[in-house]
Amino acid sequence: MGASLPIGNDPTEIRQRIETLEMLLERSFVIPGINRPVGLDSIAGLIPIVGDIVTAAMGAYIVWEANNLGIPKWKLWRMAGNIAFDTAVGAIPVAGDLFDFMFRSNSRNLKIIKRHLDKHHPATKVIEG
Repeated sequence: MGASLPIGNDPTEIRQRIETLEMLLERSFVIPGINRPVGLDSIAGLIPIVGDIVTAAMGAYIVWEANNLGIPKWKLWRMAGNIAFDTAVGAIPVAGDLFDFMFRSNSRNLKIIKRHLDKHHPATKVIEG
């Protein structure tokens, strides 16, 4: 059927799960004409209240996985702040939907995690092409 996600606690496996979830939430497909990648976060945000809650919960899972990696608490708070800000502003009708299209909290959080992993777990580093 397709590749399955690893279920272990190894930093490499956690990184793979986080990267997959970030791709699902922020860049699942490209909008034709403007060539802008969008994901479930922008689409679900169109559903009032429920969409924002679901995507906030998925973003919180990324923070939980980051906690499992031993990322410092201040970085976890920063990541949680990104999600809270995205959820709060994204809940505003129409303007929030446009904001969700531009502000990618999960991509920002992935960048924080990658910096930590590249420094503390260099074996997880993947050459991106």
